Amino acid sequence: MRTRVWVALAVVVLLAVPWTSAAPQAREPIRIGFIAPTTGVFAANGRDMVNGFQMFWEERGNAVAGRRVEIIVEDDAGVPANTLTKARKLVGQDRVHMIVGPLSAATGLALVDYVNEARVPTIYPIVSADDLTQRRRTPFIVRLGWTSSQPSHPFADWVFRNTRYRRVATIGFDFAFGHEVVGGFHRSFEELGGQIVQKLWPPIGAPDYGPYLSQIRRDVDAVFAVFSGADALRFLAQYRDFGLKGRIPLIGGGTLTDEHVLYQMGDEALDIVTPLHYSAALNTPQNRAFAAAYARKFQRPPSYYSENCYTAARLIYEALVQLRGNVEGKEEFLAALRRVGVSDAPRGPISMDAYGNPIQNIYIRRVERRGGILQNTVIFTYERVSQFWRYDPQQFLRQPVYSRDFPPCRHCSP
Repeated sequence: MRTRVWVALAVVVLLAVPWTSAAPQAREPIRIGFIAPTTGVFAANGRDMVNGFQMFWEERGNAVAGRRVEIIVEDDAGVPANTLTKARKLVGQDRVHMIVGPLSAATGLALVDYVNEARVPTIYPIVSADDLTQRRRTPFIVRLGWTSSQPSHPFADWVFRNTRYRRVATIGFDFAFGHEVVGGFHRSFEELGGQIVQKLWPPIGAPDYGPYLSQIRRDVDAVFAVFSGADALRFLAQYRDFGLKGRIPLIGGGTLTDEHVLYQMGDEALDIVTPLHYSAALNTPQNRAFAAAYARKFQRPPSYYSENCYTAARLIYEALVQLRGNVEGKEEFLAALRRVGVSDAPRGPISMDAYGNPIQNIYIRRVERRGGILQNTVIFTYERVSQFWRYDPQQFLRQPVYSRDFPPCRHCSP
């Protein structure tokens, strides 16, 4: 009888004791919803996003702080309505702890209201719409990539000080990304004494750039272009075929010759100078190791889309390590992301500003052929560039966001 009593007491005690030592093993996986355009005009960009993000987690055994990591990839084809539908599915059906992605400024802006309503931590490694970390900041979005105009401000400085270009025409995507990349260059270039004398705005996916190329003024010193993906390939080929290659120098936003399409280009890309916060040819130990590993795995150099998503995964990992994997504490997780920084990312050192955007190096790159392969050779580095460049943040935020009409084109012909 005494034996039975002791057994019963032991069972009661065991049931009453919390299984704290087993809790880490029993915790559910950390679920990450990843939205990218793996089909459509931006499919090359989206593929590189997925590759970079998954590569990091595979290197860490798809785990952090004793918890398994599950990545659920959804294709939005770069369409804002699709992005919102995919986000609702990831949160409502898959019960993800965070959303990472998408790609374009338009798709990123489409998510803002839903993210606030659902109170879901959202990380933007690629979406670069300026206002997301400026006038339209939200506590539920942390950007780990860049703002569209961030490389353009220092690039204007470099162009004005290192070339004879003083009269420039611009041509680029007719949506927020194109407006902001052009706007940052326009503002800084004219403040230095240059002139933007023409602005042309083709739509996404334009099959024929002839009507726009025929309008480019032949008395300009250079053309500043903003395209990416299949559009960049078509534009550069048609710029050459239209007889402008070699007649009017071409410069532009960093995505124009980014590695996601550079490997498919030929001599039409040679000598184009662009700014960006990454180049696969960046000659540092960290980037050489990353670029070599990426090339072995995917048989092509990493693009900025690859590196930004790889490094975003690294920063998410570091934040979760600090929190011992407690992703359920949303506010704590978002705060940790806003504090995190690294000195050895492939792109270089990263710290976060008070607005939730990285402070990082901007590289001026020239397309060259090395060993028979095109690359973005780094020819100058602007260190620790913030989204506000050398402007006072408060004064900067009092101006309108860069748009089709701001800055106004004071030197454009009627």
